[in-house]
Amino acid sequence: MSEEIEVSKQWLAKAKNDLLNADNNLKAEEIPFDTVCFHCQQAAEKLLKAYLVANSDSYPTSHDLVLILEKILPLNAGAEVLRDDLALLMPYAVEIRYPDDWFMPTAGDAKEAREAVSRVLSWLQTAMPEVFETPPTAK
Repeated sequence: MSEEIEVSKQWLAKAKNDLLNADNNLKAEEIPFDTVCFHCQQAAEKLLKAYLVANSDSYPTSHDLVLILEKILPLNAGAEVLRDDLALLMPYAVEIRYPDDWFMPTAGDAKEAREAVSRVLSWLQTAMPEVFETPPTAK
């Protein structure tokens, strides 16, 4: 396995942890919708960066999902289908974490964010199935 794929798998593992965090919070008695949305954005960001790493490309040190998408498009024009989902997730990167520009996402926002990141994950599974392959176990 190439080093790039191995590092990409590490990015995928981190993204899956964000998704687990979002999903666990969605099952809670009291749901912090801002936290759910934040973790959905973080998962999408890590999934996109996993794609760039697997393709031996650098990624921008940015939470701007559309900027990261623009880096991917020359490698895979099919990623354009993610633009609306990424735009939806963008406000949850930084703004949501601070009370300065306070807005509180609703249950509907959290559901929409979780659905958006699911589409990003599905795209990556189709675009790079090798990142999702598990190595054979030693006997």
